[in-house]
Amino acid sequence: MHQNADKAPSLFGNRFLQTVLLSNVLLQIGIWVRNFSILLYIADKTNNNPYAISLISVAEFAPIFVFSFIGGTFADRWRPKRTMIWCDLLSAVSVFVVLLMIQFGSWQSVFLVTFISAILSQFSQPSSMRLFKQHVAEEQLQQGMALFQSLMAIFMVLGPMLGTFTYSTFGLKTSIAVMGVAFLLSALILVRLPKDKEEQRPEVTKGQFRKEFNEGFRYVWQSPVLRTLGAVFILAGLAVGIAQALGLFIVTERLGQPKEFLQYILMVNGAAMLIGGGIVAVFAKKVAPQLLLAVGMLVGAICTVIVGYSTNVPLTLIVQFVNGLVFPCIHIGISTMILKWSHQSIVGRVNGVLSPMFIGTMVISMSFAGTLKDAYPLVTIYTGAGILFILGAFVMIPIMRQKEPDMSEGISQS
Repeated sequence: MHQNADKAPSLFGNRFLQTVLLSNVLLQIGIWVRNFSILLYIADKTNNNPYAISLISVAEFAPIFVFSFIGGTFADRWRPKRTMIWCDLLSAVSVFVVLLMIQFGSWQSVFLVTFISAILSQFSQPSSMRLFKQHVAEEQLQQGMALFQSLMAIFMVLGPMLGTFTYSTFGLKTSIAVMGVAFLLSALILVRLPKDKEEQRPEVTKGQFRKEFNEGFRYVWQSPVLRTLGAVFILAGLAVGIAQALGLFIVTERLGQPKEFLQYILMVNGAAMLIGGGIVAVFAKKVAPQLLLAVGMLVGAICTVIVGYSTNVPLTLIVQFVNGLVFPCIHIGISTMILKWSHQSIVGRVNGVLSPMFIGTMVISMSFAGTLKDAYPLVTIYTGAGILFILGAFVMIPIMRQKEPDMSEGISQS
């Protein structure tokens, strides 16, 4: 099916996983230090100008929406190990160039740090998915994804504290330098990855990029599972965008707490995600990814509605903990479905087609969240977000019993 040995190594004995996990630890350190140092710096520099602060999110999410299609197509064409190393190296170089620009007084160039690394991640991330498909045994995919989910959860707890501490103690320039060094070390660690497979690819001809680009869309459209996953992405993106954008008002209006209280909600949520990722890793082999995703969506719906209604701090914290506990089901379910229902030669393009559906709708709902807040009470808005989650779970009913296709024969869809 793909290049597993006759007997798959244990998950932690897998050289690919060891290398990518260590690389991700360094990248997460760099990203969280970057996010919080730039956020705090822009807030200080512009006296909390909402337009300037919102530009940080635009710089982070716009490249994901625009370059995900292109990055996924090139990731399927290029050698994945080489692509990942070059992306980290170029990110590090761009960071040090921006640091030089700041040194000469161009503080606005801090936006470029986020923008450039977000673009490069759209080439690196699908390449990582390709290697995951090659080097992790089919029966270990869900457990492998659970490890990555746990790593993300750890940094959701530690990241904000690490970023705030670095900026408050050492200032912007040192914080940006930390990011550059983190990306540089990540590139060095990725050298440990197994050598790229020599693949027979047709000679690049005029119009081939467009052909491969369209092939990704066609592949998703022809697969009932991936097509349904696209609909789930759209509904989940709309719901997550609304809930995320208005989280601060839940703290100040519904709970009557100062805005700083939001960090405690995020920390409770992150700690629960860490526990949830561990639980899913234990049971991953026995549960179909469709069921994981559907359970995550349904529980997420209930939690979202309760958060909108609650005026009780302990209740909101408990519900946020439960929500964090099941979030890994959504993330791991989606990632596993993309890997299992995509042929190795096209997984980058599939990821490039589906990811912007979530990011795009999330950004759209974030941009409308303020208008909705002026027109409707928070209870109504959060109930609406909960309904979107429920619709996402119902959309999945027709594919709940679908078995993964045999990927041994080309990229034909079953």
